[in-house]
Amino acid sequence: MAPRLSLVVPIHNVERYLQECLDSIAAQTFGDFECVMVDDGSTDDGPAIAKAYAARDRRFRLVQQENQGLGAARNTGLRHLTPGTEYLAFVDSDDTLPPHAYQLMISTLGDTGSDFAAGNALRLRTTGLSPSHAHRRPFRETRLRTHVSELPALATDRTAWNKVYRRSFFDAAGLLYPEGILYEDAPVSVPHHFLAERVDVLADPIYHWRVREDGNLSITQKKTDPRGLVDRVRSMELVREWLLARPEPAFAEHLRAYDRNCLVEEIPMFFWTVPDGDRAYRAAYQQHVTRLLRAIGPEAQAGLSPQLRLKYRLTLADSMQSFVAVQRAHSLARRTRKAIRR
Repeated sequence: MAPRLSLVVPIHNVERYLQECLDSIAAQTFGDFECVMVDDGSTDDGPAIAKAYAARDRRFRLVQQENQGLGAARNTGLRHLTPGTEYLAFVDSDDTLPPHAYQLMISTLGDTGSDFAAGNALRLRTTGLSPSHAHRRPFRETRLRTHVSELPALATDRTAWNKVYRRSFFDAAGLLYPEGILYEDAPVSVPHHFLAERVDVLADPIYHWRVREDGNLSITQKKTDPRGLVDRVRSMELVREWLLARPEPAFAEHLRAYDRNCLVEEIPMFFWTVPDGDRAYRAAYQQHVTRLLRAIGPEAQAGLSPQLRLKYRLTLADSMQSFVAVQRAHSLARRTRKAIRR
C-alpha cells in the first residue's frame, strides 16, 4: 500500500545541516510517509549522509541528478513519488520540523476537507528559535476553511515548505516549480492560494526555517546580490502572467489584489537594500522594478501612501540618487521612532 504522505527533500551542499533535517523528519509523530531525497549534484558529503539514511530507514530513498537548481530538484522529486499517496509536502534540507508538524496538518485536513493546510514558521538560529517576520501577518491566528480572498495576507504566504497539500489538488493544479531562477516558491504557492476552494491556516509553528550564520549564506540571505533582485521580480511576474492567463472573471479581481500586494509588501522589501547596494544592484533595481511597475500600471498606485508613490515616481524617472536620499531619510526616521519608543 502507498504511504499517506509524500515528502520531497532537495539536497545540495548541505552536509552540515542534513542529518538534523532528516532526523526531524524521521521523528515525526505521523510516521506513514515516504521521503524522496533528491541530490541535486552535491559536491560535499551530503549524498553519503542521505544514502546512509535510506539504508537504515525504508521510508527514505535517494534520487540523484546533475545540478539543476532547487526548482528542478523539487520537480524531479515529484516525478519519483509513489502513485496514490494522499498528501504532499516539501522540506528544504537545511531546515527542521517540530515532531507534531505533519500530524497536526493532516488531522486538520481530515476534519475540514480543505485543499491544503499552511502553518506558521520560526527562524532557526544557533541561539534558538524566534518568530518568522515573513509569516507573522498571515499566520497571526488559526483560520480553518478560509481563502486568500477572505484573508488577503495569504498572498504573502509564498514558501513551499510550510504546507501539506492534498495530492489530488496539487496534481490537478498542474503547476511545476520554475527552473533556473531563485524565489521559485511563489509562482507555485501563490497560485495555489487562488485556485483552492478552502485552505486551513494554522497559527501553530510547524516549520523551523534556518538562518545560516557560518558565513555560508544561502543565496536569499545575500541582500544586495543583483541576481536575487532580478529573480524575485521575475517570480512576481510569473505569478502575474499566470493570473492574466486565467479566463475566469474572479481572477481579474485576484490580479488586482496581487498587484496591490506587490506594491505594498513585496517591492518595498527592495527599498531597504538599495542604499547599501553597489551600482550594479541599483541599476538592476531600476531596470527590473520599472518593468514591473509599468506592467502593473499607474492606476494601481492611486490608493498608496504618499511615501510609496514618491519612491515609485523616483524609480520610474530613474532618479536613483534622489531615491537613495529619500530612503536614507526614511530609515533614519524609523530608527529615531524606535529609539523614542524604547
